[in-house]
Amino acid sequence: MTAPDPRRHKIAILYQALEPPLIDGARKEAKPGGYSDSGADIGAALLAAGCTLVAPVAEPDPARVFDWVWPDTSEGIAAALEAGATLLWANTVVFAGHPIEAASRRAWIVGPDPRAMQAIDDKLATNARLLAAGLPVAPSWLIDGDAPHLDAVLAPFGDRLPLVVKPLRGRGSQGVSVARDGDQLVAQVGALAASRRFGAAIMLETFLPGEEITITVLPAAARAGETAPFALAPVRRFDQVADVAPYNGEVPVARNSVALSPEERATPAVNAAIVACEAAAALLEIRSIMRIDCRADAQGRFFLFDVNAKPNLTGAGRPGREDEDSLSTIAAAATGWRYCDLLVAAARAAWTNKEHPA
Repeated sequence: MTAPDPRRHKIAILYQALEPPLIDGARKEAKPGGYSDSGADIGAALLAAGCTLVAPVAEPDPARVFDWVWPDTSEGIAAALEAGATLLWANTVVFAGHPIEAASRRAWIVGPDPRAMQAIDDKLATNARLLAAGLPVAPSWLIDGDAPHLDAVLAPFGDRLPLVVKPLRGRGSQGVSVARDGDQLVAQVGALAASRRFGAAIMLETFLPGEEITITVLPAAARAGETAPFALAPVRRFDQVADVAPYNGEVPVARNSVALSPEERATPAVNAAIVACEAAAALLEIRSIMRIDCRADAQGRFFLFDVNAKPNLTGAGRPGREDEDSLSTIAAAATGWRYCDLLVAAARAAWTNKEHPA
């Protein structure tokens, strides 16, 4: 099913007002501001691109983010639809039972399917699914951070160090660290679980010492003539802190990320990573733009280690946002797309559960 031209829709941008639920002992922590900053960026760029925006105020101020976005609650979505929206941009974390499920029977949706996103956000299960399909994935294991005698539980991992310690349902690099000895491993797992920020489900992952890149993938519907998900230019991450990319809320990605050159993209290792990410997106049957992080081992072979079904989509355009391009925006620019081009392409992949879509 192909969505009509986004410029024929009345678009409402949603932000995260609902707290993500605890799922099997793990939580994806809500982002401060609920992605309202990127929601305002998206809204302003779509408006400048000639799209029709349905905003909570008649003339949204570029400096006031909540002028542009609606809460992703049942009430907020109902208000956006009542105001005339025919397409809802779910710039938020969705999950099974999220109000966007019911809204999809009344409107077009830009964003992942809620049940699919909940499944993808289980990093261990997603890795296992990709690995079973023959894709290169960093080996990982699940740990109960509340387990008694944590040192004994972690002792068998001593010969696998260093290891990455991360939340099972984390967001970006928040809560991620690298343990280089047994004492660090016990301390980092215990501290992460005790914080209760992400629940007690902790993931251990093989540390890969090589270069890190991230690859943005869009559904086939985002570009005319495509029959399968396609990748934009890979982006290199540099200036990492203790081998972990800083959280973008602390260091803008424009300061530590750059798109690979055409020559770099053509190297066998990078090309293999692109092919693997496109295959992963096809396997996961993505409905919206996504991003997959990859890192190389000591031999230079890239492994997939994090699938992000809701990548950040901040972009320069509003006053004071000149340094706020996202990894996907950087990738799009290297592909020859402006920020608004990326957004319009993403909107072309809108989906709906309406019985008679129009």
